[in-house]
Amino acid sequence: MMRLTDDQVRTAKSTIDRVLGVPHKVWLFGSRADDKLRGGDIDLMIETDAVFPNRARVLCQLHGALTMALGERKLDIVLKDGRTDESPIFQIARRTGFPL
Repeated sequence: MMRLTDDQVRTAKSTIDRVLGVPHKVWLFGSRADDKLRGGDIDLMIETDAVFPNRARVLCQLHGALTMALGERKLDIVLKDGRTDESPIFQIARRTGFPL
């Protein structure tokens, strides 16, 4: 029940692996996680216990690398590292999304 191809999933996972270089989990959530909904953006939550000194830089690197790998499309990424406080968006992503 998700609207990403197997190739898109593999590409996203390998790109995130390459950029982060640390153990992590990836969740697809939002409209692409529900076959009944419409919408073109890809919403990803990335969770890791690692701590990044500059989360903004890592988010920019992830967004750029994923855009290059997946092509021009709307892409929203939320990143929860070891210092990020729990917030509702993370809970929603885990509850309504799918691990990739």
